[in-house]
Amino acid sequence: MSSNQPTAPRQHASGGPAQSQLPEPSHAERSRTLISLVTIATLSTVSRKHPGFPFGSLMPFAFDSAGRPIFLISNMAMHTQNLQNDPRCSLFVAQAGADGDPLGAARVTLIGRAEPVPEHETASVRDIYLARHENSRYWVDFADFSFFRLAPIDLYYVGGFGVMGWVDAQDYEHASPDPLVEAAPGILAHMNADHVDSMILLARSHAQMEATEATMTSVDRLGFTLRLKTKDGMKGPRINFLHEVATAQETRKMLVEMVRQAKARD
Repeated sequence: MSSNQPTAPRQHASGGPAQSQLPEPSHAERSRTLISLVTIATLSTVSRKHPGFPFGSLMPFAFDSAGRPIFLISNMAMHTQNLQNDPRCSLFVAQAGADGDPLGAARVTLIGRAEPVPEHETASVRDIYLARHENSRYWVDFADFSFFRLAPIDLYYVGGFGVMGWVDAQDYEHASPDPLVEAAPGILAHMNADHVDSMILLARSHAQMEATEATMTSVDRLGFTLRLKTKDGMKGPRINFLHEVATAQETRKMLVEMVRQAKARD
């Protein structure tokens, strides 16, 4: 099954009965989308000084066409020495600038082995990395710096409260970032600044939830998620578009049409 196909129903943290869910982007696609947006993550290596204990480091990264993270690291750094002793590691990537409770933000952990990039691939990897981290041009050619690449063997994605699951490494490799990845921040800012009433209407029409406040927290090619203030507390419904969209203009037209239909029903 293609990784860009909608997922099966979401996994929920509660112990109650599973509820049917509208199709959503797969966890693999969401992981690739998140990786494409973030430039700094937390790398955990196996400590050489304290065997068996994890050692965390702040790590700028880029990624290749297969989504494998690329690091430019110094031989003097502790994480490099740890990797040279044991290549097993994990990279924790979290959604940047998430509003509200950070536990409601998307994040993914890649587990695998980070090893030196072969010499015949260094030139292409160098171009990929510098395109994302231009300032590294000042030290990229220093003798003690070299490129490492993390080859994932498994991933774990958390999309917020109750949305989580393991991601097969091959599904991740073959997935593509969401087509709205660049436009999404602007869409969210516009909706949250100017169209709160419309989102409250959409929540009532599509999620059967009455809200006094609404914030759009995510948007993708298949739909969007709202954070609602209701009499029963904070809620986070997912609302699907009428059909798939691929651009900011298509998203705007879709939201206008959905609001028009909701007003007609209301």
